[in-house]
Amino acid sequence: MPRHRLPAPELFQAALEGDRSALARLLSLIERGDEEARVIGRLAYPLSGGGYTVGLTGAPGAGKSTLTSAIIGHLRSLELEIAVLAIDPSSPFTGGAILGDRVRMQDHATDPGVFIRSMATRGHLGGLALATPEAVRALDAIGRRWILVETVGVGQVEVEVAGKADTTVVVVNPGWGDSVQANKAGLMEIADVFVINKADRKGADETRRDLMQMLDLSDLPHDTWRPPILNTTGTTGEGVPELWETVIEHRAFAESSGLLAERRTFRLREELREIIAQRLGRKARSICTGERWDELTDEVAERTTDPWTAADEMLAAIDA
Repeated sequence: MPRHRLPAPELFQAALEGDRSALARLLSLIERGDEEARVIGRLAYPLSGGGYTVGLTGAPGAGKSTLTSAIIGHLRSLELEIAVLAIDPSSPFTGGAILGDRVRMQDHATDPGVFIRSMATRGHLGGLALATPEAVRALDAIGRRWILVETVGVGQVEVEVAGKADTTVVVVNPGWGDSVQANKAGLMEIADVFVINKADRKGADETRRDLMQMLDLSDLPHDTWRPPILNTTGTTGEGVPELWETVIEHRAFAESSGLLAERRTFRLREELREIIAQRLGRKARSICTGERWDELTDEVAERTTDPWTAADEMLAAIDA
């Protein structure tokens, strides 16, 4: 039977056995977010927990994809298998196809030790808030112990997605000081490591000073992890081994301090809340139809009743 017609449990088993096309199909179902995504989630959850997720975020043009490609090359030199989720929430028309500088990552696409997938919301009700952790869990369940999550920018969605990684790397460029000031609140909350990419360009020292001042002025506790600031040049791979050593150091700190367990528990709590909100949203849409719904909306429009009273009546169907 063609892969696209296999039921989710058979696809999942095929992915466990190393079938890359089955894995790709699984991730498509997760993006869609329907009943089959729930089935996959139930199958993947008991087998997950061994993988480690590294998020990379930063402004467009920071060279994240080039840097990600260099990281992939470094990890493969260490004989590590890796999966990459390239998150593109702003590309509904392409369906998440790999675009622009992400083509560079395709240099690794034929390597059996590398799995690369570009993801968009594709109309998933929960959007990337649910699709991303579910996709990470599926990759974890099939045995990928290192998962990179790269985002296209530093908007709210991108920062939220990258910030849900076990270690989050924020990538900036020389001369990015004004943007740092504009975005520092969100970035300071999620950054475990700062990387000045394209560090061979003028302004790298000034950017380092800006970042150090931000860290000095932040309210980080003295006994916690202070995000290091590293220089890299993604096009040559310079600084990438040092970056990866820092990721390893952060992982060791997070595991020994209890931070990793704390973060993962928080993320699961948020995911559960998101699942419940999604299901309630579906129920809400299902009751907002029919003759009585039409009558109530007319009454609100005619001001013979108020919106809250009308909502109470419709919600009674859920509360019953």
